[in-house]
Amino acid sequence: MSLTSVLGKKWVLRKFNNEDINFFKENFFLDTTVSKLLSIRGIPKNEVELFLNPSLKNILPNPNILKDMDTATDRAFNSIRNGESIGIFGDYDVDGASSTALLGNFFKEIKHKYEIYIPDRKTEGYGPTIKGLKKLIDLKVKLIFTVDCGTMSFEPIEYANSIKTDIIVLDHHQSELKLPNAYSIINPNRVDDKSNLNYLSAVGVCFMFLISLNKKLREEGWFKKNKINEPNLLNFLDLVSLGTICDVVPLIGLNRALVKQGLKVLNLKKNLGLKTLFDMCNIESNLSTYHLGYMIGPRINAGGRVGKSSHGANLLLTSEPKQLFKIANELEQFNNERKLLEANLLSLVLNSSTDEKDEPVLILSGENWHEGIIGIIASRIKDKFNKPTIIISFKDGIGKASARSVVGFDIGSIIISAVNNNLLIKGGGHKMAGGFSVSKDKLNDLKFFFFKKFEKYKKEKYDKEKTYIDTEISASAINLKFYENIQKLAPFGSGNAEPKFIIKNLKVIKSKIVGEKHVKSILSAKDGSSVSSICFNCVDNQMGQFLINNNKDFFHMAGKLSLNNWKGKENVEFIIDDISVIKTVKNKVPSSIG
Repeated sequence: MSLTSVLGKKWVLRKFNNEDINFFKENFFLDTTVSKLLSIRGIPKNEVELFLNPSLKNILPNPNILKDMDTATDRAFNSIRNGESIGIFGDYDVDGASSTALLGNFFKEIKHKYEIYIPDRKTEGYGPTIKGLKKLIDLKVKLIFTVDCGTMSFEPIEYANSIKTDIIVLDHHQSELKLPNAYSIINPNRVDDKSNLNYLSAVGVCFMFLISLNKKLREEGWFKKNKINEPNLLNFLDLVSLGTICDVVPLIGLNRALVKQGLKVLNLKKNLGLKTLFDMCNIESNLSTYHLGYMIGPRINAGGRVGKSSHGANLLLTSEPKQLFKIANELEQFNNERKLLEANLLSLVLNSSTDEKDEPVLILSGENWHEGIIGIIASRIKDKFNKPTIIISFKDGIGKASARSVVGFDIGSIIISAVNNNLLIKGGGHKMAGGFSVSKDKLNDLKFFFFKKFEKYKKEKYDKEKTYIDTEISASAINLKFYENIQKLAPFGSGNAEPKFIIKNLKVIKSKIVGEKHVKSILSAKDGSSVSSICFNCVDNQMGQFLINNNKDFFHMAGKLSLNNWKGKENVEFIIDDISVIKTVKNKVPSSIG
């Protein structure tokens, strides 16, 4: 079954196995829809229980399976035992801020002195620099952790070594065979790491490190000797889930358990910085991956994009209410500024880059584009065209770039390969995102390099004309019980996409514009049942215009379910991603699609 929509997409139902469905229903007491979704996701029969109820107790591995974990743990223990001040050099995105705050809050709880440093995106760029490390070293630190960065920082780490300051790298970005001469590099994506945890975010790596360090402190009797209560690491899972979700790493294996348990901690609102943001966003319902990814994450990121880079980490570290309120308000202002800059630059890029839009990898460039938002622009354009996208901002002949990719096209390793081929000044990343610096005279060679890499990309994984649908449901099925059943598969995110449904043969009863660019509608089905729906950012496109102006033609819609909580009342509504219009002919409506 397939159908072409108003967005030019063919809707295709995903395949499932009827035997699996029957097995899941009989052995796990699940309804047909949830069983079908498990089959579609290919969850093995012997892993269903762990998938539905991911538990750290059952899935957490020994942290020492990560390469260099033992040496890093011993060095950190000696630093704590000897009273050395510790430095934390973090990245300016949510994963970096969460990682910085995770280590900082742990050291704070064990009453050990630490300093943090977050580089300015515009003046310093990504990752450790000699200037940045020197600022920490001048504060008399003898051990520095680089979090969410550092794997390819050869020169800065050599500088630290030259003045007898040890560097421990806690990272997850792609690496090459040759690594910097750091004291320890814990990175599940280093070539010689055999942990099979390469899907972890940086904050996940940091959490694994704290498990090892905490165990070492306990076994050495440090807590008892110093009369300090051992931290409960589970209380830090709010930060781990935040960074994991916002860095869009796959929610599989250990990540799934970290986020599932982390959401429980988040809903306790123990971190005062996060609680301040929740209140500012008027989040009344239980927190979900949606709230973190689309409401909290962008605000924490805004400091690094258009404001003060350290705001995100400091929000998650500070416990003084007045300071927290000040930081949260400034992040809100930065986020509003980011939205305006984003809208203007997105329009400029789309209108000025018409020739490149047919190319397999979109590499779009301009002069003095705002470096803090080119990553968002790359993400928006990647979503619009479903192609790997690179946005480059040039100044004085040197370009800074942000890249976003599609599943199967490993942008991080390709960027590192381009560095090794002398096409880039520096660069790095992971499978879905990356960044680099490039000389303008290398731009054409770089495009050829990426296009050639794309030729090797498996075409069957790259189909921009198709939207895959999990299953068809009726309008009458949308209720709280059905929504709660679907939530058994949560948390949703990369690697475990939120289920997408089709509802057929609907008519618009009434629609209204909300928030200037969204359309909220009441829809009616053939059986007389009604559906509440919302279509985001659609006022100016075909979907929005149809919903606002048409109450005659029938249509099918594709999208997801959402729980709307307003003044204590819960209501399930349908988020419309796409529609397909059926012209009415002699009052007859087709009963099937395609």
